[in-house]
Amino acid sequence: MERISFLCHCSCRMLPCVCVLLLAASTLGLQDEATLDAQWEQWKLTHRKEYNGLVSEGIRRAIWVKNMRMIEAHNQEAALGLHSYELGMNHLGDMTSEEVVEKMTGLQVPLNRERNFTMAMDDKLERLPKSIDYRRKGMVTAVKNQGSCGSCWAFSAVGALEGQLAKKTGQLVDLSPQNLVDCDTQSSGCKGGYKTKAFSYVQRNGGIDSEAAYPYVGKKQQCRYHRSGRAAQCKGFGEIPRGSEQLLAVALYKVGPISVGINASQSGFHFYKRGVYYDPGCSRAKNNHAVLAVGYGVTASGQKYWIVKNSWSKSWGDKGYILMARDRGNLCGIANLASYPIM
Repeated sequence: MERISFLCHCSCRMLPCVCVLLLAASTLGLQDEATLDAQWEQWKLTHRKEYNGLVSEGIRRAIWVKNMRMIEAHNQEAALGLHSYELGMNHLGDMTSEEVVEKMTGLQVPLNRERNFTMAMDDKLERLPKSIDYRRKGMVTAVKNQGSCGSCWAFSAVGALEGQLAKKTGQLVDLSPQNLVDCDTQSSGCKGGYKTKAFSYVQRNGGIDSEAAYPYVGKKQQCRYHRSGRAAQCKGFGEIPRGSEQLLAVALYKVGPISVGINASQSGFHFYKRGVYYDPGCSRAKNNHAVLAVGYGVTASGQKYWIVKNSWSKSWGDKGYILMARDRGNLCGIANLASYPIM
């Protein structure tokens, strides 16, 4: 403290403002640490975080601080117009990007698979509407939380099934991703799976249970499907030609919510809060996460976007949703693995 005071005193003789700035910076640093401590404690309380010992908590707090600093730096750049979206701290704050990918994704793309084109996708269709949002049409259920189970594929598939069920019957029913996690033997439960395999399971099985009949527990268990709990059936599935955002838009217009695969490896995705997400570093060649496209639109400033429902709880993103840039080079590969069930 004495050294800081001495430097400040000497500097002030020539440049008084330097002294003021040094004192302000010193005080701000102390405030930042105090603020971080308070924010850390509040964050742990909000997300019910508990750790096994001080060492474990220290490691997690260091990761949290690093993520907090990254979020602050990004948002400062966003305020200058350098980004089209903002970030915010959420329940993933004490995890590295690698851990998020390992625990919170789970899309396993089959190496050798036959693509199934069962719907004529006419890209010369009469003019598409400027925007579509199936949440407003009663075809999208509430945002769920897959937890640390790699079951995104099941939630994505279930979301598409729910949309088609609502379209066909007028009834919006929560279907059971746990039914898929436990019973789809062609996928690997919490270790990952694939959306069209889920549709095929429902077709072979003769149906899928409701969430009420077969609740989600976030870990693989013995299959407990029972016909008495069946809430939906499936005749097959269709896939959209790889990489075409135009045909994905057509499919959304013609079909309803579409199950899609994306690259969810970027920290900007993990802490997305609002705005139109665009990260040129998000590879379109590495699809590792399954989500649900529930619409599209355009901002007042002309930015086109997809409306995407995630399965990382309402604490993530904009109440569980993200707006992803549309017609920007197939961002994050969103048009690579799009599919839908047929009822």
